[in-house]
Amino acid sequence: MATAEPNAPTPRDTRVRTAGKAGLGVAAAGIVVFNVSPLMDWVQTEDGSVSRTGYETDSLVPFIAYLGLGLLISMAYAAKRARRGQHRGLTLVSMAVGLAATVQCIAFALNPMGGLERGDDLGTSLGVYVGILGAALWAIGSGLLAKEVEGDDHELGHVDVRDQDRTRTRSTH
Repeated sequence: MATAEPNAPTPRDTRVRTAGKAGLGVAAAGIVVFNVSPLMDWVQTEDGSVSRTGYETDSLVPFIAYLGLGLLISMAYAAKRARRGQHRGLTLVSMAVGLAATVQCIAFALNPMGGLERGDDLGTSLGVYVGILGAALWAIGSGLLAKEVEGDDHELGHVDVRDQDRTRTRSTH
């Protein structure tokens, strides 16, 4: 029975690894939750006689929600079309927007916008907290996807099929 030499090179894995989709799923759930939050009340008076939805409080709220939908569609397209199942630059942009949305919602929860110019004494309502949850999930999911493999397989001991083709071409000439 032959034994392998201790210093013999090991065969390299030639399969192309692709990014896992768990991060994309978490980001998608967060973006959906964030898109529901503008439909809910974000502020109300203490007695509950006046309330305003996320759409009524600040036009930035629905804009961020729609931006999230655009990023989600783009990331889903990249997951289907990109060689390794994601485009890290796009995923990092999504994470940055998710983080900005989280901070914007937290700032809103601490000091609601829109009440001063209307003369209302407004306090935060459930919608802003749903927005915080959705934005946080969005950022976390995008971060999880960004951690996945993109174009750096060679650093993990995996061979890119195109690199093998280039090596074969050089060795035959």
